[in-house]
Amino acid sequence: MVGQWEEEVDEEVVIRCYDDSRDRIQMGRVEKSCEIGHDQQTLLFTDTLGDPICRIRNSPFFIMLVAEVGNKLVGSIQGSVKPVEFHDKSVRVGYVLGLRVVPPYRRRGIGSILVRKLEEWFESHNADYAYMATQKDNEASLGLFVGKLGYVVFRNPAILVNPVNPGRGLKLPSNIGIRKLKVKEAESLYRRYVAATTEFFPEDINKILRNKLSIGTWLAYYNDDNTRSWAMLSVWDSSKVFKLRIERAPLSYLLLTKVSKIFGKFLSLLGLTAMPDLFTSFGFYFLYGVHSEGPLCGKLVRALCEHVHNMAASDDSGACKVVVVEVDKGSNGDDSLQRCIPHWKMLSCDDDMWCICR
Repeated sequence: MVGQWEEEVDEEVVIRCYDDSRDRIQMGRVEKSCEIGHDQQTLLFTDTLGDPICRIRNSPFFIMLVAEVGNKLVGSIQGSVKPVEFHDKSVRVGYVLGLRVVPPYRRRGIGSILVRKLEEWFESHNADYAYMATQKDNEASLGLFVGKLGYVVFRNPAILVNPVNPGRGLKLPSNIGIRKLKVKEAESLYRRYVAATTEFFPEDINKILRNKLSIGTWLAYYNDDNTRSWAMLSVWDSSKVFKLRIERAPLSYLLLTKVSKIFGKFLSLLGLTAMPDLFTSFGFYFLYGVHSEGPLCGKLVRALCEHVHNMAASDDSGACKVVVVEVDKGSNGDDSLQRCIPHWKMLSCDDDMWCICR
């Protein structure tokens, strides 16, 4: 997210709802000028496949606002409202997403205006809280939300990314069984085991599991285990709504990609995963709802992640090049779950910050 507020806007700013027939072309330019940098060297471009609101369209209530100066779009913001269980209470939360202000119009208060207007929309839809995600080194975003608008940090999840080797499956342990759950089975397990331990547990979990993007939910278990250890997770195919592309990266990343492309088949014979070409548009499988029980659950979590890798690798379209998981550290900074999930450190990040405001 971008945008600061220190200087007053010297031109009239009009905030209105996004109009697809009128604004789509200009919105593409706004997105292009505000591409996301993972750090100072890496630039990540989001291809919305012609649908600027693709990331919120599957929410129960959503909106996109744009900031206009004259006849020019200079900023935008997206939001959605969802029913969740928060601290054992049923509440509605508004999610602030995709705050954009084009570089020439930053530091003029436009970002602050967009957020305030979105918060008004949240209130009109009976939201109890607003929350947003940013990165630890995004001083502009933290200065706006935490410094000016009263948001506080409440989560620091890690985004773990693992590359997919097309056409090459991983061998799973023979003593582990994996079964796809029916939606009602998955919903029952999530409500029984996950709801009480999750900060924002979606009340409409049944709709999420039935969403057109959902591939399914899987349960892993030992074929003969008296400890009753088990693990589960669900999968969304994000490539159906948007794709990503790296446009700039460190030299080491470029070299590794080229070497992997040249020696890809040789690496596969050695049982190694090659670096996928992320400089062309790619989709990804998003793993969510990762939960495990029992003393021997670590290997079950890994087996589930490898099972999803095999699903992605066998996809004939080749659209999915990485598997993405978002995980929180447990109590006292416990990262045991994170260690069980296969990922490449150079592709992953642990600098996300979620902030909330009543």
